[in-house]
Amino acid sequence: MPTPASPRPARTRNPRGEGGRLRDDILAAATELLDESGDEGSVTLRSIARRAGVAAPSIYRHFPDQPSIMLAVVRQAFAMLDAELRGALDAAGDDARGRLFAFCDAYLDFAERYPGRYRTMFGGVWMPDLGGGSVTEDDVSSLGGESMTLLAGALDDCVRAGCATSDDTAADAVALWLGLHGLAHQRLVTVAFPWPADIAERLVTALAHLVRP
Repeated sequence: MPTPASPRPARTRNPRGEGGRLRDDILAAATELLDESGDEGSVTLRSIARRAGVAAPSIYRHFPDQPSIMLAVVRQAFAMLDAELRGALDAAGDDARGRLFAFCDAYLDFAERYPGRYRTMFGGVWMPDLGGGSVTEDDVSSLGGESMTLLAGALDDCVRAGCATSDDTAADAVALWLGLHGLAHQRLVTVAFPWPADIAERLVTALAHLVRP
């Protein structure tokens, strides 16, 4: 895998009508840099251009500034997370309790496999200036909406199946997400800690108000 300082070979110009390939290359380069460093500061227009093998000015044909590239990277990461969460729910079958645990396991697994992206999505690594760039408050507030809808739906299913006693699934879904995020974050940043083997199960059971089988 190239290092952050390693440029790709000079990129040939896309044929007419294939400019979207350049946009994809820019996003791929930015994502690679983020994965390697875990730091938004390494994802600059210059480093993206070097990694993608393009001239920096050509980026402006697709993105007005660096925050807009980061927004696209984060949106792409959320789309990937949502697909994995939906896949976990589908694979879990019809058991409501099993579906909720499958969702939570998939969430924690995503954070472990893509720590740089996860910290950018949820951990405050990326904090766009909403007044000084192209990214708006609406852009940021809409992030993660599908994931939360899926989680609330899984919790609703548990209530309907009689395996959870939540009387406010919308609020409890937020509480459960906060618990999952706290566990995911601490696993990423803690060098050594004797995590109980069943810590995720305990957390989900408590915050989702699950009835012990």
